[in-house]
Amino acid sequence: MNALNGMNVLNGLSGKIGPLSPAKAMNLPWTLLARCLRQPSRVAIEDDRRAYKASELVAAAMHIAGVIRAESGSPAVGLLIPTSGAFAFAAMGAWFAGKTAVPLNYLLKPEELDYVIDDSGMDLIIASREMVEKLEINLQGRRVVYLEDIDFRSMPELAWPSGAACDSLALLLYTSGTSGKPKGVMLSHANLLANIRQCQSVIHLNRGDVMLGVLPQFHTFGLTVLTLMPLVLGIKVVYAARFVPNRIVKLFREHKPRFFVGIPSMYNALLAVKSATAEDFAHTEFLVSGGEPLPRAVAERFAERFGANITEGYGMTECSPVTHLCLPSEHKLGSIGRPLPGISQRIVDPATGLDLPAGTDGELRLRGPNVMQGYYRLPEQTASTFDKHGYLCTGDMARADGAGFTAITGRIKEMMIVGGENVFPREIEEVLSAHPSVSASGVIGQTDPSRGEVPVAFVELTEEAKENGPVDTAKLTTELKTWCRDRLAGYKAPREIHIVDALPRNPTGKVMRRALNAMLPSE
Repeated sequence: MNALNGMNVLNGLSGKIGPLSPAKAMNLPWTLLARCLRQPSRVAIEDDRRAYKASELVAAAMHIAGVIRAESGSPAVGLLIPTSGAFAFAAMGAWFAGKTAVPLNYLLKPEELDYVIDDSGMDLIIASREMVEKLEINLQGRRVVYLEDIDFRSMPELAWPSGAACDSLALLLYTSGTSGKPKGVMLSHANLLANIRQCQSVIHLNRGDVMLGVLPQFHTFGLTVLTLMPLVLGIKVVYAARFVPNRIVKLFREHKPRFFVGIPSMYNALLAVKSATAEDFAHTEFLVSGGEPLPRAVAERFAERFGANITEGYGMTECSPVTHLCLPSEHKLGSIGRPLPGISQRIVDPATGLDLPAGTDGELRLRGPNVMQGYYRLPEQTASTFDKHGYLCTGDMARADGAGFTAITGRIKEMMIVGGENVFPREIEEVLSAHPSVSASGVIGQTDPSRGEVPVAFVELTEEAKENGPVDTAKLTTELKTWCRDRLAGYKAPREIHIVDALPRNPTGKVMRRALNAMLPSE
């Protein structure tokens, strides 16, 4: 890429592109090309290896598009690339070629990756050889084009981007598969562009602002918020392929990003960086936490040490993904904020589907132009995910106040019934995570013959708790049980608390409660 003269490409196109028609303005390739033409010399992306000007991204995307046109006969193309500028131009290349991009989660087990490749029908994967070899992924039998083998030094074919209709499929993102096989979430060009507009309408990012991206780009937040949004808005984004806390603090210090989105465990890890100071985060207006609920203890410690409030947002792959954001000016600890413009929500009794009054726990349901077309080749599951009013059933329990500020209170499927009372893991986890020795926690229900279920907790300890040698687990377990009984109703206090070296997490760091069942001691 170093020898690629992207300006030659844009010079060859810039005189030929007139005003965008409404149809073209609603698809990704034309939107991205038009933005790059406006500021071809600006640095659009900086990653661990190099910086990319807007013109270079377009030139690289055209190279990729040419390869795809020559090698692929399928509507879908796989992307197996680490977080970087290369992922961005490879996705652009897929759209320039009129294909659906299918980002592949390289942290999946081989059989899961095989399922996604087969289910999507892709016949070509654009991949990084270095990453494939490092992770020892076996792609034999697949048609793979490695980025390292593409001759980016030559002039790419000057072909117009695809004129895909706004409602055509742009992305196929496979969920982590909370039950059964992963489901392919179908997101159109219009879905993704609508969500970018919704985010920008409340964030108001400006040219000259910088975003810092550390979430994987195969994940919906990393793809829409940290890849597409800065490209569409013409804002520089800095990527780090791996979350190394000391390195991330250095990037905050060097680039002074205005916007950063992470998951709770990342903020907790930043607290452990002894060299970090309040000045490192002074320029970051939006410190957003998503993916899972932010423990109150982490938010309070971050604010106390750095003088910076972490605000929460909410989203899901099926919604492109962002639906809520608590703005810094309206910061409310424990709230995900209000729905973004154009998104309407209902909070309903999950058994009856009837709306519930403000202040009552119920299922969160959402509707808007960012909501998916459905699950790929799964019409029955698609139909069951929407209610009769066209609202997406999220499966999350939530509570909203009279002003629309919403808080997530749990997952319907993870709710425990203890002696006839409803108990959600999050409430117990909040209490455990507030203990000074606890870094993170996970709670599940265990079958009990007399009470139906009882809560069982698993905890990770902070580095400080482990600094003074081996931990007296029996003593600490007793202390944690007392801590919970003093702060929770008796039936909510965990019957057992297990101290573990590491909690099971998904690729974005979210604790997987389902996997905790396998960690229960055998009878």
